Amino acid sequence: MGIDDTVAIMEALSKLLSVVIWPAIIIYALIKYGATLREFFATLNEFTLKGAGFEASFETKRAKDQASKALVAAAVTRQEADLAPAAVAKNVLAANNAVEAVTAKTIRRVSGAQILWVDDRPENNMNERRALEALGIHFVISKSTDDALSKIREEKFDVIISDMGRPPDFKAGYTLLAKLKDLRVTVPYIIYAGSRDAEHVAESRKRGALGCTNRPDELFEYVLSALLAESPPLPVR
Repeated sequence: MGIDDTVAIMEALSKLLSVVIWPAIIIYALIKYGATLREFFATLNEFTLKGAGFEASFETKRAKDQASKALVAAAVTRQEADLAPAAVAKNVLAANNAVEAVTAKTIRRVSGAQILWVDDRPENNMNERRALEALGIHFVISKSTDDALSKIREEKFDVIISDMGRPPDFKAGYTLLAKLKDLRVTVPYIIYAGSRDAEHVAESRKRGALGCTNRPDELFEYVLSALLAESPPLPVR
């Protein structure tokens, strides 16, 4: 047998041993250190899940904090900057109660929803929009009934919010609602105006609206109930 033949045999044996030995080493390691390895990977997986959960929890808390602060600002603005401690405390409590039930699942379900807000003075509602935008909700603004109807024909909305009076029609909120019924548009409709009296709430619901309110925290709850297909909140006297 020549030297070349010997080298060829040695190379073949080396390859054979590498094929056999490495699986044997892996099997031996799994048998001897299997429990330790399983514990390590379980700990690593648990750490990863906890990390993701912590991040989701942090994002949810941040969204709720932003929404609550915006609702407080909206309430103070609508009350003509009533900064008396009792009034501010009441607004903070109402805002916190409104966002209390918001969870990561809530945000996932409502994020990306599109709302048409009809108001001839949209600058008055900036904080209300910020509260809902904190949850990933988007807004399209319209300043008139005709423009709103045009947008509704062109785009899909998940909720419509309207003020009541837009000169020269001081019942424009009801006018738009009636036109939507004629067009067989069944999008949840909320009136955000200057009153939340029981008779006005009843009248708005009789006409087909989800309800009406002048409180930012109630509006927040109305919108979430519409997007989550839940029963709307009852007004608190």
